[in-house]
Amino acid sequence: MNTTANDLAKMLTDARARTLALVEDLTDEQLIGPRLPIVNPLLWEIGHIAWFQEYWVLRHVGGEEPILKNGDSLYDSARVPHDDRWALPLPSRAETIRFMEQVLDRVLERIASKPLNDVESYFFHLVTFHEDMHDEAFTYTRQTLGYPPPPLASSHGSGLSIGHKVAGPCPGDADISGGTYMLGGTRDLPFVFDNEKWAHPVQVRPFRISRVPATNAEFAEFTDDGGYERRELWSESGWAWRERVNAKHPVYWQRAHGKAWLHRRYDQVVPLEPHLPVIHVNWYEAEAYCRWANRRLPTEAEWEMAVSTEPTADGQAIRMQKRLFPWGDDPPIRERANLDLGAGGCIPVNWLPAGDSAFGCRQMIGNVWEWTADDFEPFPGFTIDPYKEYSKPWFGGTHKVLRGGAFATRARLIRNSYRNFYTPDRRDVLAGFRTCSLEK
Repeated sequence: MNTTANDLAKMLTDARARTLALVEDLTDEQLIGPRLPIVNPLLWEIGHIAWFQEYWVLRHVGGEEPILKNGDSLYDSARVPHDDRWALPLPSRAETIRFMEQVLDRVLERIASKPLNDVESYFFHLVTFHEDMHDEAFTYTRQTLGYPPPPLASSHGSGLSIGHKVAGPCPGDADISGGTYMLGGTRDLPFVFDNEKWAHPVQVRPFRISRVPATNAEFAEFTDDGGYERRELWSESGWAWRERVNAKHPVYWQRAHGKAWLHRRYDQVVPLEPHLPVIHVNWYEAEAYCRWANRRLPTEAEWEMAVSTEPTADGQAIRMQKRLFPWGDDPPIRERANLDLGAGGCIPVNWLPAGDSAFGCRQMIGNVWEWTADDFEPFPGFTIDPYKEYSKPWFGGTHKVLRGGAFATRARLIRNSYRNFYTPDRRDVLAGFRTCSLEK
């Protein structure tokens, strides 16, 4: 899978257009926003994106001098403490955008000036995907801060008709027979992050995994049954988190009159839609729900096996040739996966049958990130990549692995083997979960 220079130029240009579109409607005051541990000031963040691109492509690869003399002291996330980012002497909005334009213009000139080697291609991919990740963060930052929906998204994703015209459940489990599975990224991909390297054999016992993520209706049953008050459903660390923040329901939910639930979607409070996947729940909440439902979270090996492999003709074993996506190796399109903010938000769990895995699991790519049971740890033989801060600082049992992507994830970034990771208390991110049976 080779990416041409023209492909890279289009990716970089598209990523920058998405970044600017995600902040163009916000006021200067909103671009700074309140000081919170789970967000960055957006004015700092868009400057950081340009600095990162300049650092790795123009300076690291190209040997050029910095455009901003004080750029490192402003935008290097490894050097600038999070809480200090609101107090920095940041350039103005206009100056920041001009810096972004200067960097991108020079990067595109470099792509056009000479043939690319593998090292240069790696760094062009790195800075594109880094910007894509921040663009997803802009989406959930707007949710966290109660800003309006991103202007490039439709007003309400569940109003679309993709694959199904009626929202509904999609019950049942897929039976996976287990076996030896090659977990991780493969060497035929044009870019693989260091934490995915490389595919290695793991033994997986037979298991059953739900066809779709847990829904709002299902999670509401847990909440209405006293799930947040029942100590026996929570781990020690989960209960400590619940008490510390006084959690009584998902973070953006609120009661309507009677028993009905509402939720805040960006700057609007709307009725909770029962057949959408539950979103903005953390790992502790997912774990407690599983205990209540007599289920469990899948391991990341189980998750990847369910999405990447195929049953043999007799259904008694698994064909271990890995698919790049649930449906095969063709890239995502709208009819298969809810990505790229194309729907503006989550869609019902019964939509997009064309995106099913070989075992009938639906929406394993897109819609919501899915928590897995596993800590974020290196694969055997892990070797750190040049961007040292991407993975290694977060190993050691402090983060949990998520898989699959969400409605705001870029299609060019996601694939079956991609590993995301957050601390288990994060519920601002676009995360839900699916469950496994305790028995085969």
